[in-house]
Amino acid sequence: MNGEFHIASRDVLIVTDVQNDFCSGGRLAVPHGEEIVPLVNRLARHFEHAILTQDWHPPGHLSFASSHPGRVAYDMIEAAYGPQQLWPDHCVQGTAGAEFHPELDIPHAELVLRKGYHRTIDSYSAFRENDRKTMTGLASYLRERGLSRVFIVGLAFDFCVRYSAEDAALEGFDVVVIEDGCRSIDVSGSAEATRARLKALRISCLPASRIIAP
Repeated sequence: MNGEFHIASRDVLIVTDVQNDFCSGGRLAVPHGEEIVPLVNRLARHFEHAILTQDWHPPGHLSFASSHPGRVAYDMIEAAYGPQQLWPDHCVQGTAGAEFHPELDIPHAELVLRKGYHRTIDSYSAFRENDRKTMTGLASYLRERGLSRVFIVGLAFDFCVRYSAEDAALEGFDVVVIEDGCRSIDVSGSAEATRARLKALRISCLPASRIIAP
């Protein structure tokens, strides 16, 4: 979708999983993931409200291929709640890989939301886990704060950003994905599928140049 968006006081920037394991050298590196950090830092300075999400898996998490003998990363399994992609072990609680990228600089972030900490449920979205029933509480938090429009950046565009955007729209928020503030893993065409899905849901997906600072 086209157009420009002026940042307002009821807007919030959600910075998705800018963690070491999703950057170069990490256990689940998103190609060129660290390249978004300077842009994300610049954008964040223009938002009064910012939230950071953080993948925070226990050892032996269901989504780890290592938890399933005979399986390898990027296989699909059938979890109790439906299809689940398997990944390399990543963002394990308390490890360096789970820490935010050292150059991420958003000191005014008001909330760090950890997700994926239930051993038997993965969690891409910042709003609900992959069983589609377990809520993170973020929607209620935003409503109680009077925040009505979310801008989303981070890693990866075709997984955690995508599902966060979809769920934000489902919860009734206006949603803008800043695509050059994201990078994709692109598993079996997942990046293009994400663009098509966001377009179908009428979720704005545009470059940072169309975000106008106050």
